Amino acid sequence: MKKRGVLVILLIVLLLLVTNVLAHGDEEDEEVNLEEYLRETSITYIIYASVILVILVMVLFIKKEQSNNFKIAMFVFITLIIILPTLYISFGTFYLNKTSLTKGPVHWHADFEIWNCDEKLDLVDPEGFSNRIGNPVFHEHGDDRIHVEGVVVDKNEVNLDEFFHVIGGHITQDNVEIPTTKGYLHSRNRDLCSNKEGKVQVFVYKTYGSVYTQEKLDEYENYVLSPYSNVPPGDCIIVEFDEEKEKTEHICSTYKSAIERGVIYGG
Repeated sequence: MKKRGVLVILLIVLLLLVTNVLAHGDEEDEEVNLEEYLRETSITYIIYASVILVILVMVLFIKKEQSNNFKIAMFVFITLIIILPTLYISFGTFYLNKTSLTKGPVHWHADFEIWNCDEKLDLVDPEGFSNRIGNPVFHEHGDDRIHVEGVVVDKNEVNLDEFFHVIGGHITQDNVEIPTTKGYLHSRNRDLCSNKEGKVQVFVYKTYGSVYTQEKLDEYENYVLSPYSNVPPGDCIIVEFDEEKEKTEHICSTYKSAIERGVIYGG
């Protein structure tokens, strides 16, 4: 009977572990942010470990007569249940920091504005407890600010194309799709804007010391925001569908305020 009890515990442990493996087996072919994957699997393992630990403790309370072998087996199981998730989380954090582009967590910001034929648009409002649109690393909080918070494994995880992807839209050289508070915007090159052909364009304000510049981006999908927490010196990104132009008259409020206060000036 004692051996049977230990066997039952082993079967429960194996069943939970196998279920977990099968649950994640279908994710291998999906494109997953490494930090997000490690965070989700760490939480999953902690939950499973907690459930198993509760079961083992219940068995200890229920079973009155316990042999030395049984006690040793229970001690080993409980120790493993505590140690293995801890090792996984520790190794995952070390591996992530070691192999990442940023070699550790970062906190970058860039302000942005989206214009469609002289109308300023607002992204759809964030919902839920997280109060964000996007993923834990790359998102927006309803504040017209791009947030990079965490470990950046590859620069493609935080370029402009990926930002539009995580908020539920996309941007290419030919068209832009954006979820807004007024509905889903879909503008394509040569669509009319004030009776003139419009074009998707992206401009960025950057600072070099106390000097700011405005640049029109060619391959804007691949643009990665500057690595600053404050804006400025962080970027101001203007996404605009309008008649083709070399410069934009639009500017983020943070840059406008810094110019008025004499903190930065045009080069």
